[in-house]
Amino acid sequence: MPKWFTPVAFICGAMLVVSPLVIASADYESTMGLVQKIFYYHMPSAWIFLIASIVCGVASIRYLITGDSRHDRTALAAGELVVLFGVLTLVTGPLWARKAWGTFWIWDARTTSSLVSWMIACAYLILRRYGGPGSEKLAAALALFGMANVPFIYISVNYWRTIHPATTVVPKLPFTMGFPLWFCVITFALLFVVLMKLRVRVEEQQARVDALYLSLDDR
Repeated sequence: MPKWFTPVAFICGAMLVVSPLVIASADYESTMGLVQKIFYYHMPSAWIFLIASIVCGVASIRYLITGDSRHDRTALAAGELVVLFGVLTLVTGPLWARKAWGTFWIWDARTTSSLVSWMIACAYLILRRYGGPGSEKLAAALALFGMANVPFIYISVNYWRTIHPATTVVPKLPFTMGFPLWFCVITFALLFVVLMKLRVRVEEQQARVDALYLSLDDR
């Protein structure tokens, strides 16, 4: 592992431990009260969900162009994190929505497109697992659909009627709410980097083991 990994992992762990205290110190939202604080985990997980989709898509493009297995390993690691952070997003969102909007789920543009993106990531992993020889390239093509959906998810609240707030809300948050949010965003971003590096490392080691196994068979 590179030298930066250990300190980054330590900082990430410390920030995860401290984050509940930072969230507890944030002001209460005037109408929703305590339940609004789910926002400080929901929003960062949603952003990392979208970023992971982009990383998976870009790595898939590079793999399709170059055939380099390193890019394929990166795409696989990112695809798994799309599913992970997508679950966090799709669980925390309805929990917050039930109190804020009176319903766990509504089929508006953002929630529906987010669910579709998560399902694409699940299909990507299933195809990688059970698709047989050559499924990597087919899965890489599928990852492009997930990446293409990211801009739609982000801007959908600005162009369609939805109960989600517009993208202009976050920059207008007061410091007492903005600081906890950005603290959690940085925490989740570091967590994404750490998990990506670990997962790619596992795939690299697996590739080396497979290469050694094949070399023994050739003798």
